[in-house]
Amino acid sequence: MSETPPEPDLNTEEFDVLLEQLDKAIGEIVEKIENGRIRNPEHERVRIKYYRALGYLARTKQDLVESKTLEELEAEVRSLKARETGAGADPDPADTDAGV
Repeated sequence: MSETPPEPDLNTEEFDVLLEQLDKAIGEIVEKIENGRIRNPEHERVRIKYYRALGYLARTKQDLVESKTLEELEAEVRSLKARETGAGADPDPADTDAGV
C-alpha cells in the first residue's frame, strides 16, 4: 500500500518558516536522489527530474536569503542615515527610494 504524502504547510509569511520548508524539501529530494528506488536506465529520467527540482529549490533558497540580507542591509542604512541626520530630523527625501 502506498504512503499518502504529508500535507505541506503553505504559510510563507514568515521567513524562517519558508526557509525551513525549503530545507525540508531539499532534504527529501536529496534523499530520493541518493536512496531512491530507481534501478533501471528507463527510470533514470525520474532522477534527472529530481536534480532539476533540486536545482530550482536551491536557486529559490539562494534568492530568498539574498532578498532577506538586502532587506536587513537597507534597514541598517536607513538607521545609519537617521542617526547621521539626528534623531528628530527627517531624512533627506533625495536619499530615500520610494520604489524600493
